[in-house]
Amino acid sequence: MCIVTLLLICITHWVNKWRNPRCNGKLPPGSMGFPLVGETLQFFTSNTTFDIPPFVKVRMKRYGPIFKTSLVGRPVIVSTDPDLNHFIFLQEGQLFQSWYPDTFTEIFGRQNVGSLHGFMYKYLKNMVLNLFGPESLKKMLPEVENTACRRLQSWSSQETIELKEATASMIFDLTAKKLISYDQDNSPENLRENFVAFIQGLISFPLNIPGTAYHKCLQGRKNAMKMLKDLLNERRSMPRKHQSDFFDFVLEELQKEGTILTEAIALDLMFVLLFASFETTSLALTLAVKFLSDNPSVLNTLTDEHEAILRNRENTNSGLTWKEYKSMRYTFQFINETVRLANIVPGIFRKTLREIQFKGYTIPAGWAVMVCPPAVHLNPAKYQNPLTFNPSRWEGTEINGASKNFMAFGGGMRFCVGTDFTISTDGCVSPLPGYKIQVETNQRGKCTPNSRFTVSRWLSHSAPGEN
Repeated sequence: MCIVTLLLICITHWVNKWRNPRCNGKLPPGSMGFPLVGETLQFFTSNTTFDIPPFVKVRMKRYGPIFKTSLVGRPVIVSTDPDLNHFIFLQEGQLFQSWYPDTFTEIFGRQNVGSLHGFMYKYLKNMVLNLFGPESLKKMLPEVENTACRRLQSWSSQETIELKEATASMIFDLTAKKLISYDQDNSPENLRENFVAFIQGLISFPLNIPGTAYHKCLQGRKNAMKMLKDLLNERRSMPRKHQSDFFDFVLEELQKEGTILTEAIALDLMFVLLFASFETTSLALTLAVKFLSDNPSVLNTLTDEHEAILRNRENTNSGLTWKEYKSMRYTFQFINETVRLANIVPGIFRKTLREIQFKGYTIPAGWAVMVCPPAVHLNPAKYQNPLTFNPSRWEGTEINGASKNFMAFGGGMRFCVGTDFTISTDGCVSPLPGYKIQVETNQRGKCTPNSRFTVSRWLSHSAPGEN
């Protein structure tokens, strides 16, 4: 009886300590959930709307814009407060550093660019800018346009297409070619199939047991990494005379005397770039078509802007120029509104390097902080009717980076280096002059997850209705 009583006292004390963590001030309100598990199960609840994730929305109403919780065994402060979010991004490397749960580092690699800090992170960022920076994109723009033209022409000969899959395949082929000169038609293995398996288990409960989505995710990563390593070894054995892709550039860096780049970091970098370049962009493009199908007036305005570009050309059939791309003012408004509502990244994680005082609350050193972009992008105090798709709300607004109320591409020193690539791809494909994407709608005139898409070719200067 004494042993049982002592055990109960110890367990009660441990549970109480878990649910009421101590600090040198006042913690934000919130619940730490059950010991060890915390509120992880609730966090992974799916969200079937464009609204703020249910996990965050319920707690915002109950506790306010800043609250505490526990995810995958770690205490976390969730911020939906624009001021705190901005402060976190500004203090990157000083008071905060990038952090993600162990399950994410297991998936993306422990040497992935998101887990590295300081000089190493800046070094890798500069490497990536050689590929995806504005100057490189000026040279890449014709290739992006030609790829979009070829795919749209191919789609137009098919009865229907699955748009998410089709755009993901298009962008993956483009970026895989630029990164590693990968050509699926001439490769004995399908690299993208491994990424598909990886994506399907990316946002899943971290249970590594055969048959679970998380296990399939890890297997997809393992297979993709093996293909990348085999390619690296092949390049080493047969080096090229001239640099033709990003892998050649990486190999040059690896062979430099005194380089800080390791093979493990290089392979993790290639994996993350391949994933990030196509998955998020294809999702944004798919949503863009849905928004266009639901808003004919937006489609008409967008088409008018692109048709005006064609009319102002000396040669109608010449390729898209950088000047024309930059002149697409309404297109950029449309893209901003698409990514605002898409909220492809539900949370951005950081870790406190020392104790922080903010608006009367204390954030202890070592705690994780999750910035929640959807709560910022759907804030009715900033965006009138936030769930309404309205590109014109961006008229007269210049968005060249992150702000307190717009963080679709992150913020601070970790602002996404592929932002221009994503926007240029969206700008070339949605809509591309000369092609028409139609979506099947229900009786209410709305697009559904099972809607079919058709693509047709039409002459730029044909009369209305002449397809």
